[in-house]
Amino acid sequence: MNGPANAALPAVLTGEGVFRIHWVLGTDRLSAVCHCGAEREFEDPVELWDWLLGHPEDHRPRTAAEAGEEKNGEGRTVKEEL
Repeated sequence: MNGPANAALPAVLTGEGVFRIHWVLGTDRLSAVCHCGAEREFEDPVELWDWLLGHPEDHRPRTAAEAGEEKNGEGRTVKEEL
């Protein structure tokens, strides 16, 4: 990290209309997080944006059980592979 160790970190945006997209390391997949808390992985960035901008269709925050599901080597849950 450059600069002094006590430098302030940039503010994190929150609220309606803030979307997050993360690259899933070691894969060709992208993880999308909607402002409502819904999360989903995609291979196609166009499908990812269609899903994010289509809020609230097919959006629901992950349950505690889903958050704890085991991932396979590709970062997908066993449920997503079926």
